[in-house]
Formats: sequence, C-alpha cells, structure tokens
Amino acid sequence: MAFERFMSAFGRRRDQGAPAAPPDAIDTPPPGPSETELEDARTARALDGLRDEVRAAGRDLPTPISSRLRQIDDRLREIVAAIADQGASTEQRVLLAAMIGDYVPTPMRAYLALDDADRAEDAAATTAFGEQLGILEATVRDMLGQVRSGAIAELSTYGRFLADKFQGPDDALVLGGR
Repeated sequence: MAFERFMSAFGRRRDQGAPAAPPDAIDTPPPGPSETELEDARTARALDGLRDEVRAAGRDLPTPISSRLRQIDDRLREIVAAIADQGASTEQRVLLAAMIGDYVPTPMRAYLALDDADRAEDAAATTAFGEQLGILEATVRDMLGQVRSGAIAELSTYGRFLADKFQGPDDALVLGGR
C-alpha cells in the first residue's frame, strides 16, 4: 500500500507539473581528458622535474656536461610539443618517457654521486658521461626527426586521399586509360 502511494505520487507530480525531461536532455558531465592527453601531461611534468634537477645540480656539473644536458632538455621539449600537436607512435612515447625518466637522470645521478675529483672536466668519468650524453642527444635528434617526418608522411597521405576523393569522374576515365 505504501509503495503504491509512493509510486502514485510520482505519477501525479509528473502529470501535474512540467513534463519529464527526455533521456538525452539529462546533464552529463563533459568528457575528461583522454588517456593520451593525460600521458602527455605526465611526460611534460616529468620533463619539468628533470629540468629542475639539472638546474639544481648545475654547480656540481662541469660546464660542458651542464650545457649538453640543457641541449638535451631543449630537444626533449621540442619532441613533447611535437607529440602534443601531431601525435606519435606508442614506441616513440615509450622511448620518450624512458629518456626523461631513466636514460638522462639515472647516469646524471650516478655521476653526481662521484667524488669531486672524478667530476673534474678532464676526469675519465666526465669523458664517459659526456659520450653517453652525446649518444642520447643523437637519439633525441633522430626521434624528433621521426616524429616530424611522421607528420609529414601523414599530411602527404591525406593530400593524396583528398586528391583522389575530389578528382572529377572525367579525370578518372582519362587516367584509367579509357
């Protein structure tokens, strides 16, 4: 009995008041950022953290090492911006995250843990670390080129698609040899 009164109250209010909202008019929250956008934001924050770590270690790093680390940071930022604008493959995103989270900071921390004498500009450890950074820098440049050329290839493919799509039927007959 109580249930019937409860249900009838809804029926009367709906009939007496404004019509019920159609299901598609129900407020739905706007969609949040995609997983890729979240990943890009995490990568950018990690890169900011790496930059801060390099800056904090600046006085403990020889000038050539500090300069090379900053150059790598600049190139990594170009990659992050390019990926945010035009996307990248999963492999490129994984490599970028590994560079920012491991390949640059881990050897830098190991280098900073050495004695001051081992971090002199003419020390063997400084030379070895500089060579490692050279390899990383070349890898970063290659990756930036890959990301950019991927976008160029996509634009070229899309351009061919548009040319084919909007080509007139008379042109198709001439091109087909008919």
